[in-house]
Amino acid sequence: MNGDMLLALGVSYLLGSIPFGLLLTRAFGKGDIRDIGSGNIGATNVLRTGSKGLAAATLLLDAAKGALAVWLAQRFWGFELHAAAGVLVGHLYPLWLRFRGGKGVATFLGILVPLLPIAALVYAVVWLSLLVLVRISSVAGILAAVSAPVTATVVGDSARFPLLAGLAVLVVWKHRDNIRRLLAGEEPRVGRAKG
Repeated sequence: MNGDMLLALGVSYLLGSIPFGLLLTRAFGKGDIRDIGSGNIGATNVLRTGSKGLAAATLLLDAAKGALAVWLAQRFWGFELHAAAGVLVGHLYPLWLRFRGGKGVATFLGILVPLLPIAALVYAVVWLSLLVLVRISSVAGILAAVSAPVTATVVGDSARFPLLAGLAVLVVWKHRDNIRRLLAGEEPRVGRAKG
């Protein structure tokens, strides 16, 4: 590995590992988000604190760190695909939280904005549409993640397809407990108990 590749990976991982949901809920007196609902540090679980504002801020910041990591790589080092992988892995498996991070849906969206904007648009439409229609966060997030490699295929972006497929697999893997609950008919809708 050369120096720029290591820099892209390292900086991106560190950016990804910033647990905005945890930091915001602590800063605003909502306690440790890991002790609430599903214990996840992402926006859906932050919403369970009763603060839509903190949930929205978490979503935006988690997306922003994904976009920033890829943009920095594009601007300064190259290796944008390495940066994309690094920031998502940092979010999913942050060193500071014993590798127990979020599920990556917002961060994956942020990654797509500078990496493949058309995929970001499709991702956002799928995610928001399903949230409105079925009100099950995991279903919306999983299908949005899967839409990214599908969009890359449709637009003929074979260079980015393997990375996007790999990132989608990671997001789906992090939702494995949700998938079990979905199959059992026990997955809660947005705004209710655990998930």
